[in-house]
Amino acid sequence: MTVLNTARGAAVLLAAALALSACGGSDGKSGGQGAQGGAKAFSVALNEPDHLTPGNTSSSYSITVLQALFDTLVVIDPTGKPQMRAAESVTTKDQKTWTIKIRAGQKFHNGEPVTAESFADAWNATAYGPNAWTNNYYFTEFEGYDALNPEEEGAKPSTDKLTGLKVVDPATLEVRLKEPFSQFPITLAYTGFAPMPKAAFQDLKAYDQAPVGNGPFALDGAWEHNKQIKLKRFAGYAGPRPAKSDAVQLKIYASRDTAYTDLRAGNVDLLQTIPPASAGEAKKLLGDRFVPTASGTMDYLGFPVFDKRFQNADLRKAFSMAIDRQAIVDAVYDGAFKPMASLVAPLVPGYRENACGETCVFDKAKAKALYDAAGGFSGTLNLYFSNADPSYEQWMQAVANQLKENLGVADVRFRKIPAADYLSTLREKKEDGPYRNNWVMDYPSPQNYLQNMWGDGNRMGWDSKEFRDLIGKANAAPSMEASIPLYQQAEDIALREMPMIPLWNWQDQAGYSSKISDVHIDAYSPNLDTITVK
Repeated sequence: MTVLNTARGAAVLLAAALALSACGGSDGKSGGQGAQGGAKAFSVALNEPDHLTPGNTSSSYSITVLQALFDTLVVIDPTGKPQMRAAESVTTKDQKTWTIKIRAGQKFHNGEPVTAESFADAWNATAYGPNAWTNNYYFTEFEGYDALNPEEEGAKPSTDKLTGLKVVDPATLEVRLKEPFSQFPITLAYTGFAPMPKAAFQDLKAYDQAPVGNGPFALDGAWEHNKQIKLKRFAGYAGPRPAKSDAVQLKIYASRDTAYTDLRAGNVDLLQTIPPASAGEAKKLLGDRFVPTASGTMDYLGFPVFDKRFQNADLRKAFSMAIDRQAIVDAVYDGAFKPMASLVAPLVPGYRENACGETCVFDKAKAKALYDAAGGFSGTLNLYFSNADPSYEQWMQAVANQLKENLGVADVRFRKIPAADYLSTLREKKEDGPYRNNWVMDYPSPQNYLQNMWGDGNRMGWDSKEFRDLIGKANAAPSMEASIPLYQQAEDIALREMPMIPLWNWQDQAGYSSKISDVHIDAYSPNLDTITVK
């Protein structure tokens, strides 16, 4: 039996729901005075999120906010192991049917109790195909997913509930998966599995603008788009990580460079991602307030394989071999990032440093020969990236120059998309050329990378039955250790066909002001709840 457990809290589960306030409200007991008025508050630099509904965003900018507003069932500790948070235990006898016990005494910011149904409602909404939420694919392994997502064009689901979810009692949720899945407990740390209150379903669009969570912080006023999101300490929080400060101001910036300028000037207290080109200066300036962190974040160059011009695997490999990753990392990131020949980050179990072989090694002559043999490329090559950070355009410009020089691609143009619209552009397959794809690790498993980016419904339009079968076998392995060789075989197939090119692994560098302390940033969370204001 697989068992993950923690001690039961002393408080008992609320017997009846309190009167629900409007979405975005509180129980009137939230501590602090907002980000103003002399409260112990600090500020954090952030890019504009796309959504704030847990099931409808995979953006790292959104997740920073959601990790403060919500407690997930499980949390990944700094060593990469799952620990209980909103759950008391997650147990199974066969890795197919799982029993989740909800820790007692928790409530949402509007006073509503957190129950098994709070999770079931949120998960059903995310899995329901017509909602078209970003994290829908995380529920493909649940029994009943197919009924909520019929493949026939124009077909409507016959139900809006997963048969694989059963609310046994207010504190017990039973999950039935299609197949055994050894990674399941670790997936529950992802914000896409956070609960939602009943009040949310009165108006889901309104909730997306003013989410009510169960975490240590609550919203303090409206989400002021492209300006700020204010949070305040939730005094009714009964979980294991009460906020150490009264309030947080999440200041929204168009670029990391501007945010870094403000950090230097004392206008923002925490920047999670100092521009790599400024890392040397920041280290000298901040001293022990400069925090380097190993990262699970990866950058890739994806291809729209659904476009016939990019369906030749040798053409895609030629692009890979024509890119000098180290030269770009040195020029754009001051050597801080790590060029990659693997689809998964180094801190992930099963990582192989040279999984890609020569296809990820810069070789102009071999690249050109392979490119010519594949028929080359004619017409305009559009390269897609978001405007969230100047470095994205810088490295895409470097890629364009290398493709021109090393392969002879004559006409390269850029398609710079607003950050808030970029992911929807890719999901809807509106791109007609290679694009910047970035993955921020949700949990430390090869499955998180491979299945979510190369599996069913991927952005490239790529499909391989052999790959899918290996992912299925790996997911059903009796243990994490037994799954690794199977995930590696699946990775080999994705590298062989190269629908997406691995480029580099981020090495995060955060910095903070002298105003705050107890800053504990890891690969999984900025841990805003631990920060104290001097």
